[in-house]
Amino acid sequence: MTTIRKANPLDIEGVLALQALYLVVNIPEDQKAGGFVTTPFTVSQIEAVIAADCLFVALEAEKVVAYVFTGSWDFFASWPIFPFMESRLMGKTFKNQMITKANSFQYGPVCIHENQRGSGLFQKIFDFMQASMAARYPIGLTFINKINQRSFDAHTKKLPLVVIDEFEFNSNQYHGLAFLTKQKAFFT
Repeated sequence: MTTIRKANPLDIEGVLALQALYLVVNIPEDQKAGGFVTTPFTVSQIEAVIAADCLFVALEAEKVVAYVFTGSWDFFASWPIFPFMESRLMGKTFKNQMITKANSFQYGPVCIHENQRGSGLFQKIFDFMQASMAARYPIGLTFINKINQRSFDAHTKKLPLVVIDEFEFNSNQYHGLAFLTKQKAFFT
């Protein structure tokens, strides 16, 4: 049985293990089509995101099989891509709402163990995160590397994320995406 909940400090080791499996720098080129995460987190960063109630996990037999990081723009400011995104996205209009630092948050990275893919877990953990973040923020924002087609397809075909920007950063091409926290996901 899979349990989805907000993370606690006992989940840190499992989050780090899952991160190590799918971190882009750890995956051979020929396996990247299966999906990957690009943002590595340290123990202290994970502790901070847990303390802010912004990390969500799925566990099976008490093992972390999926995670979703979220957070404020201030939390993510130490990674250069996030201030760059902020400079591009703040002031845009999405679904008749102007995007601001106060009404939006960074969603992701998301990581699902390969043996859980296709099981519906992705939609379930997204729904849990979305409902949890809705009280604080009406808009979620994220980016997906254009070479990560699996993640792009999952977010735009199984979830209500919409491309609102495209940009280049550090010689990589990205989609900038948005969603409303009170808009339910659709399932295909």
